[in-house]
Amino acid sequence: MPKSTGFTPIRAMREYDSWMHLALKQAEVAAQLGEVPVGALVIKDGIILGQGHNRNLLDNDPTAHAEIIALRQAAAHFGNHRLVGCEMVVTIEPCAMCAGAIIHARLARLVYGASDPKAGAAGSVLQVLNHPRLNHKMEITPGVLKDRCSEILKKFFQNRRLERSAR
Repeated sequence: MPKSTGFTPIRAMREYDSWMHLALKQAEVAAQLGEVPVGALVIKDGIILGQGHNRNLLDNDPTAHAEIIALRQAAAHFGNHRLVGCEMVVTIEPCAMCAGAIIHARLARLVYGASDPKAGAAGSVLQVLNHPRLNHKMEITPGVLKDRCSEILKKFFQNRRLERSAR
C-alpha cells in the first residue's frame, strides 16, 4: 500500500472518516442500482463541490466512474477544469483513467479507502499518481475506513456471483 506523502493530523483523519462515510453512501446508491459500489466526493474548504457513484451501466459510458462524475460536478461548480486546492475522497484506489483525470484537475490531495490490487493506479498496480516523470504531485492518504470500503465491494461481488449461479 502506498504511504501518505505528508503528515496528516489526527483531527484531519477524523474529518476524512466523516467524508468517507458520505462517499460510502454514494457507493451504496451505486450498489442499489446494480453498479459496482464506488463513491467519490470532491471537497474544498469543507464544502462538497462534487459527488458521484459509478454509473457505467446506467449511462452506457465506460468513463462514468464515481471519480469522473464527482470531478465533472466540481469543475462545473468551480467554473474551472483546474480544481486547485480541492481534495477527493473515494472508496477505492483510482484506476489509471481516474488517476489521469485527477492529475489533470490538479487536486491537492487524494484520500481513498480500499486498495485495488487489480487496477489501482496509486501504487497497487500502477504508479500514475505522483509518477516521477509527471509535473503534478499531490498528497495521498490511503486506507481511510479501508475495511468498510472493502466490505461493500466484497458483498456486492458475492451477491452477483450468487445471482449468476441461481440462474
